[in-house]
Amino acid sequence: MPRSFSESEKTYIRELLMQEAETCLALYGIRKTTVDELVRRVKIPKGTFYLFYESKEALIFDVILKYNTEIQDKLIGQISGMRKKPDAEKLTDIVFCLYKSLDGSFLLKLVENGELELLMRKAPPGFVQANTLDDEMMVDKLMALFPGTDKAKSALFSAALRGAFLLLLHKKEIAYDRFDDMLRVIVRGVIIQMFGE
Repeated sequence: MPRSFSESEKTYIRELLMQEAETCLALYGIRKTTVDELVRRVKIPKGTFYLFYESKEALIFDVILKYNTEIQDKLIGQISGMRKKPDAEKLTDIVFCLYKSLDGSFLLKLVENGELELLMRKAPPGFVQANTLDDEMMVDKLMALFPGTDKAKSALFSAALRGAFLLLLHKKEIAYDRFDDMLRVIVRGVIIQMFGE
């Protein structure tokens, strides 16, 4: 009979599994991150892992969603914490710096090596749509900080920001030595469309 855990133990084990999964993803990628490696790192029996997650992929989805939420919260927090309303240039700087901080992240590595695409094939129904809706809600929150913006276009702006992020994958093909300048121009264009000059 499996051991029962208190709520605090469940929270602790789940957080530890997520931390170790993120570390393993950065080191090894999805294919080489195994349940055996995760339980060894967390020091729990393999059977206990399955009390928390039905599969390695389910854990990875949670890690990706948590990472995405942290990034979004950081962006919203940074902008909402400003004393005066930032102009298009300041907003461009904030979003550009956020994108640059993601360059080299475990998530971008998973996209670059094609592993995220493989993972998405195993995604539970609605995962991609839920992630897209989460991005749109972040853009809604961002636009709510600026009265008078056209909130009806938040899905479009969300897609544009996601597209700008994905350009990080094509640095070499686009223009490696001019990439930062190009990304900044694109981010600024989206910001101006969202909030005006």
